[in-house]
Amino acid sequence: MTLTESLLPKLSEWHPAGDGRHSLAEAFPDAGWTVQLTADKTDTLSCLVWELALARTGAAPAGFMLRAWAEGAARRVAGLLEPLKVLEVDEARGEALLRSTAPAKKGERVTYYEVRLHGLDRADVRRFSATRTESGREQVAFALTHEVLAKLAGDIAG
Repeated sequence: MTLTESLLPKLSEWHPAGDGRHSLAEAFPDAGWTVQLTADKTDTLSCLVWELALARTGAAPAGFMLRAWAEGAARRVAGLLEPLKVLEVDEARGEALLRSTAPAKKGERVTYYEVRLHGLDRADVRRFSATRTESGREQVAFALTHEVLAKLAGDIAG
């Protein structure tokens, strides 16, 4: 089974008790990934996601390169409010940065997705908000259905 197919039922079964931020950590050995999801809220259909983190459990495919992973993920990811683009690939540091092609605007604020790839074995997905007039940014939660969230994980994993 693919990561998307394996993750979707786990999300549907996840019903954390109480208020506040909750985490779900699951290993998917057949898909070769672990998934760490942190959410502010979850229900039977969706999550208010704070962060999605993926970690490869085995070796990356032979000849696999960071730039190829970044470009492939940017091409595959669909279902977010804004498409992603590769902003930077730093081969020396082993990091790649993907961001929304055009941030969503709401008044003075803009919001955008950010995906950081660490080496060939880790990815983090977050959403940020900032103003055009002040420096700095803040992380914000973002709503995704379970289906879109599972597909996002699978699209990033490749």
